[in-house]
Amino acid sequence: MTNQRQSQQSQQSRQSQSGQRQSGQDPLTREPKPPYPAQRQPPPGLESKMNPRPDYGEESYRGSGKLQGNVALITGADSGIGRAVALAFAREGADILISYLTEESDARETARVVEEAGRRAIAVGGDIGDESHCQQLVRRALQEFGRLDILVNNAGFQMNHMGLTDIPSEQIERVFRTNILAMFWLCKAALPHMKAGACVINTASIEAYQPKPAILDYASTKGAVVAFTKGLALETVKQGVRVNAVAPGPVWTPLIVSSGEANSDPIKFGADSPMKRPAQPAELAPAYVFLASPEASYVNGEILGVTGGEPLA
Repeated sequence: MTNQRQSQQSQQSRQSQSGQRQSGQDPLTREPKPPYPAQRQPPPGLESKMNPRPDYGEESYRGSGKLQGNVALITGADSGIGRAVALAFAREGADILISYLTEESDARETARVVEEAGRRAIAVGGDIGDESHCQQLVRRALQEFGRLDILVNNAGFQMNHMGLTDIPSEQIERVFRTNILAMFWLCKAALPHMKAGACVINTASIEAYQPKPAILDYASTKGAVVAFTKGLALETVKQGVRVNAVAPGPVWTPLIVSSGEANSDPIKFGADSPMKRPAQPAELAPAYVFLASPEASYVNGEILGVTGGEPLA
């Protein structure tokens, strides 16, 4: 009984904190501002080891059945934006295939919150930089759920360097295989099985429009994602499948603490944005829900910026 009371008290406390967070409408202060404690992780990084822990919406996102009965395949769904999108989709009524690289403990956490929302979660590890693995992900979704309605190409890789001549050639290839080639492979495998009303949502970046020399390879792939999204949308609309992308600004995810992006002590990542802070993953998820939902039925080939005020130009 003691453990049960403690659990209930903990849940009430989290709900109270959530209510406080929701009631504060000032976007400048509703989430933690840098500086953050100094921290480093080897790639791909674990959300469970970050300080502060990213807010992925567990205590705040409320669904309303927008995606009831849908099946979504989300790459990079173990943490960051991918986890926030998986949670939001589940609370909107979708079953989720969670694609991750090696971050098994984080993937289990995503599966937990999806299942607590009353939906099925299947977690599949492996490298989407391998075309055969991309094909396997689509096959697994079809085997487990019998359909595929939403493909979210979200997984990404980046490492910071001093400039172009310092970027190892093997890293350039890895970044392109993960960030853009995997989109080709996943879409090639998935689209023949996606029916009218289905959609593809890609994760682009403000880096496609305001590229930093330190991550030139990453920024180049994000520019390719924009072109890929717009071009593919013209093809797939013929079968009733929409293709769009979300372009985030700075977001507090494991990618930051494992890529050298957070290269100050203490970490000031996002402090130079118009809102003087990075976004939390929970602030990105509603954009993906909108693009996946029937409310976006006339939205195709668009890049939806969630940048905190930085222009996509």
